[in-house]
Amino acid sequence: MQQTLNTVNPAPPVLEYFRRASFLKSVEQLHDLPPDKGAEVAFIGRSNVGKSSVLNALCDHQGLARTSRTPGRTQHFVVFELAPDRRLIDLPGFGYAVVNKAMRAHWDETIPQYLEERASLAGLVLIADARHPLRAEELALVRWTAAAQVPQVLLLNKADKLGRQAQALAVRAARESLRACGADAANVRTFSAVEKDGVPALRQTVDAWLAQGR
Repeated sequence: MQQTLNTVNPAPPVLEYFRRASFLKSVEQLHDLPPDKGAEVAFIGRSNVGKSSVLNALCDHQGLARTSRTPGRTQHFVVFELAPDRRLIDLPGFGYAVVNKAMRAHWDETIPQYLEERASLAGLVLIADARHPLRAEELALVRWTAAAQVPQVLLLNKADKLGRQAQALAVRAARESLRACGADAANVRTFSAVEKDGVPALRQTVDAWLAQGR
């Protein structure tokens, strides 16, 4: 008997792993983060690049990270737990966030400190807008992460708003910028949280980083 065409195949284990993500805590100070053991992957980007949408797409959970039409909603270190000692960290957005000078100064100090000193940090996903060249803050993050020898991937999000040729040009420009910062230019990818382009590859990368201590 022929196998029916509507047979439902089980979801890949890696997808189930990310679907288990749940909110753990939101903190302002580094010392309030979970104990620095196991492995975690951090996500960072300007306040209007769709960082929350990327996290939701990664975990196949539209309500996981808060999304808003107002940039700058993530003003703390937001921790999502996947398994014991396995975490995703949503870092504060930067750029257009409407915050006071004291909070900006706090971010300017704590984010580099987190990148350079957090022992459980297994990788960083930097999210940028595919439609614009990398800006000074983004390039500074690339340099900090490279200097700290933390693996990083640059996602050029909102690629669905560009044609194929424009996407290729954006990738080429981003790779040149990363080379100038002493970073691995191979880790530049187009991404669309809306159309889910690049989601499986991102899951594989993040899973491999987290597997270092699994």
